[in-house]
Amino acid sequence: MTIEYDGTNYSGWQIQKNSVSIQESIEKAIITVTGQSINLTGSSRTDAGVHAKGMTANFFCDTTIPEKSIAAAINSKLPEDIAILDAQYVDENFHSRYSSTGKRYSYTILNRRVSSPLLRNFAAHVWYPLCIDSMREACKYFLGTQDFSAFMSTGSSVKTTIRTIRLLNLVHSDDIIKLYIEADGFLYNMVRIISGTLIDIGRGIISPNDITRIIESKDRERAGKTAPPQGLCLEEVYY
Repeated sequence: MTIEYDGTNYSGWQIQKNSVSIQESIEKAIITVTGQSINLTGSSRTDAGVHAKGMTANFFCDTTIPEKSIAAAINSKLPEDIAILDAQYVDENFHSRYSSTGKRYSYTILNRRVSSPLLRNFAAHVWYPLCIDSMREACKYFLGTQDFSAFMSTGSSVKTTIRTIRLLNLVHSDDIIKLYIEADGFLYNMVRIISGTLIDIGRGIISPNDITRIIESKDRERAGKTAPPQGLCLEEVYY
């Protein structure tokens, strides 16, 4: 399934005790439609307040529902801030997370003096002026295969902290700054830390050419702050 959601009112993707998650909401809808207990496997574990346009997930189920009708059937049982955009049968060996060859995220910054009531849940508000040229200059230092330990929050166990960033673009229009980042995979909070670091570069706290030294240091303390969750959106998962 390809899933779009507004993560504002959820504790994140993954099921948690005493809070409502995206995964739990979709699993309940599927169980209601199929009458079967299922386990939903997502391609990512987005945090509370993070959004998605192209989250993917899979589950195993015996059903007579036609392939073309599955999405509509599940959507009829979902809240209005979650939608199944597409659903199709796949090979039994398919795994939403481990079969992925990469992901693409966006991060949105509202750069103006006054915050926006309309964008408060979908952009990080930065009221002080940012140097767009410096931020754009810094993007190139993130590209390629590198150890991104300095851009990972604690609380995650991974086999390797080496990732390949294929693309990091900055698009600026009026008071909106949008970052697009694509990689073969991401560490915990990696996109938000990169975004926070680029904001610090825009402020002049960090120099663009400091990025290489920060990466080489593998020291989280040398990178910028973790940017707020509401600016982050999972755009697409590649297979």
